[in-house]
Amino acid sequence: MSEVIRIFVEKKDGFNVLAKQTLWDIRHNLGMKSVEDLRYIVRYDLEGLTKEEYDKAKTIVLSEPNADVIYEETLPVEDGWKVFAMEYLPGQYDQRGDSAEQCVQLLTQGERCKVLTARVIALKGNITDEELVKVEEYLINPVESRLASLEKPKTLDMEIPVPENVKRVEGFNGWNDDEMQKYYDSMGFAMTLADLKFCRDYFRDTEHRDPSVTELRVIDTYWSDHCRHTTFLTRLEEIEIEKSALGKVIEDALSEYYATRDEVYGKDTKRIVSLMDMALIGMKSLKKKGLIPDLDESEEINACSIQVPVTIDGKTEQWLVQFKNETHNHPTEIEPFGGAATCLGGAIRDPLSGRTYVYQAMRVTGAADPTVSVKETLKGKLPQKKLVRSAAHGYSSYGNQIGLATGYVKEVYHPDYVAKRMEIGAVLGAAPRRAVIRENSDPGDIIILLGGRTGRDGIGGATGSSKVHTEASIEVCGAEVQKGNAPTERKIQRMFRREEVSHIIKKCNDFGAGGVSVAIGELAAGLRVDLDKVPKKYAGLDGTEIAISESQERMAVVVDPKDVDTFLGYANEENLEAIPVAVVTEDPRLVLVWRGKEIVNISRAFLDTNGAHQENDVFVEIPKAEDTPLKRSGDIADVKEKWLSTLSDLNACSQKGLVEMFDSSIGAASVLMPYGGKYQLTETQAMVAKVPVPDGKTNTVTMMSYGFDPYVSSWSPYHGAVYAVTESLSRIVAVGGDYSKVRFTFQEYFRRM
Repeated sequence: MSEVIRIFVEKKDGFNVLAKQTLWDIRHNLGMKSVEDLRYIVRYDLEGLTKEEYDKAKTIVLSEPNADVIYEETLPVEDGWKVFAMEYLPGQYDQRGDSAEQCVQLLTQGERCKVLTARVIALKGNITDEELVKVEEYLINPVESRLASLEKPKTLDMEIPVPENVKRVEGFNGWNDDEMQKYYDSMGFAMTLADLKFCRDYFRDTEHRDPSVTELRVIDTYWSDHCRHTTFLTRLEEIEIEKSALGKVIEDALSEYYATRDEVYGKDTKRIVSLMDMALIGMKSLKKKGLIPDLDESEEINACSIQVPVTIDGKTEQWLVQFKNETHNHPTEIEPFGGAATCLGGAIRDPLSGRTYVYQAMRVTGAADPTVSVKETLKGKLPQKKLVRSAAHGYSSYGNQIGLATGYVKEVYHPDYVAKRMEIGAVLGAAPRRAVIRENSDPGDIIILLGGRTGRDGIGGATGSSKVHTEASIEVCGAEVQKGNAPTERKIQRMFRREEVSHIIKKCNDFGAGGVSVAIGELAAGLRVDLDKVPKKYAGLDGTEIAISESQERMAVVVDPKDVDTFLGYANEENLEAIPVAVVTEDPRLVLVWRGKEIVNISRAFLDTNGAHQENDVFVEIPKAEDTPLKRSGDIADVKEKWLSTLSDLNACSQKGLVEMFDSSIGAASVLMPYGGKYQLTETQAMVAKVPVPDGKTNTVTMMSYGFDPYVSSWSPYHGAVYAVTESLSRIVAVGGDYSKVRFTFQEYFRRM
């Protein structure tokens, strides 16, 4: 065993921007004027390097000689300074450490060493122990990080408990309702108690055995609101609208919905009334009338897709343009940097799995007032200042690393967002139609897992985001937030853009929600998955964890057996791990094998039921006329006071500082920059970019994605259905070349619905 080497890297005066920002933050936002000075140091512990290799790495990889000061083994600290260190929780992805390991390996051309990192904070001033704890709690988010020991470890090998075999839930099939309730309360399921009882009946009457814990976790993931839109698909029985002056508007809209249903499905339809149907009925009506002939339809559900004529060097080709938006409200609320970063990564993965090249992004967020004192933070919540800033850093960091132009950035401030932040990322992707092959999975086909490795980060993300957010969430939901790895997803983008690769992919799915169980499970009716073949970030994961861990930078790809070696060769050229992990079977069952034993063996028909039948009555409360933001202002008694009041609104402030964190020019495809006009200070209200054609080619057709209307997208009483509405609407708004094809604005579309 080689010795652990410790090195501290600190920015020189003039380069120590982060230290100065953190000092200002603590003094002004935390109100700790007793802190006189602050040092911010990055600590590396390395194992597996010779002295010669370390000497090379410390100045080439671990530091910049012109900007950094290096301290070896011990950190010199003067008397009167208080010191503490922060590190990621075990199992959380540490991008700095991972990048250091890769770079050192490139430098040495040998075995990969081990690197653990920590951030060391040194404070100067008359600081009490209570005040030190206050600073620690402010800087450390318990969801992802913890206090680190100041002692150097003897080894960096993690103490890894050997996981037990997955157990069956003994007696499950015979439990009465009280026993079911007790078990339900202990497991923290996202599915309802009725769903759990539905599982009991299935395993008792069909499988004639008790389920394994993994089977219940997999079912819980499949039936989560995130994966199956349970809330949107709930049958609405009685819909009552509150009687008021404004109620007539909603009544008319509901009547028009019913009339459109009759037109689309026929008057004798047995289709249920649901929020999902309300959101999509307008698009279905347009389709039936033949008004969206360029709609691209397939069995793959990757992203909204349209066919667009693109003129390249004077020749017209058919291209697919895909649109996708991702909401990461829950993850961003509890872990802002990682939640917002994977909001963008999550939006990218869908059109990417559809084999299109993602080239433009948009970010729309909603926050409470970030200028309020940290002391006013609600219990169980992060301070709005920290949430807003960290989320912006997370999203921009991921986009800038992966090389994605963010053409539109807008943050809306409203007091209701104090309950839960809104984090929306939207992207556009495109590819030649000829490059995208969509075929069925046939028995004998091989499923290849491509990209990043599996870890504990991202376990329970789908179910976690489908549950109610409570005061305890910030302390217990850490594993649910995925840790994005932008460089790896970038490699997949580059690989999938090659037509020779895309041509041998029959079907593809991402690992965004549900991990192996859903990503691979949705590719065919019958599957046998070998979980032991799934590459892991570290040892010690049990079968359940491997089955449901999520991430953006992994893809499940269906290929013909004859194309497996060819595909693996392409992956190797891009320095991507690719492992065959599953085979398509004739028997329509999902089978997961771990350590040679079947820990999941479930009928596809049962999974596809989406759980117990759910129905609800609805009472629509109508806001009072004086409370609606859409009322007419009438005569203004005091113009000056109204003017000053408007200027004092956070939503009237310039957001240029926020916008400039995002690179809007990557890829040279942007047509409109976020700010225009003579002085580059006029906010642009839409996002426009060219379709990304091959290098050296000239594209004469531009693509336009929608702008943002805060009344429709944020404050509308239909806020819960916006995601589904924008998905269908994107097929109308995204157009190629001939802008006359844009038939409806957002407002017109909502009125027609």
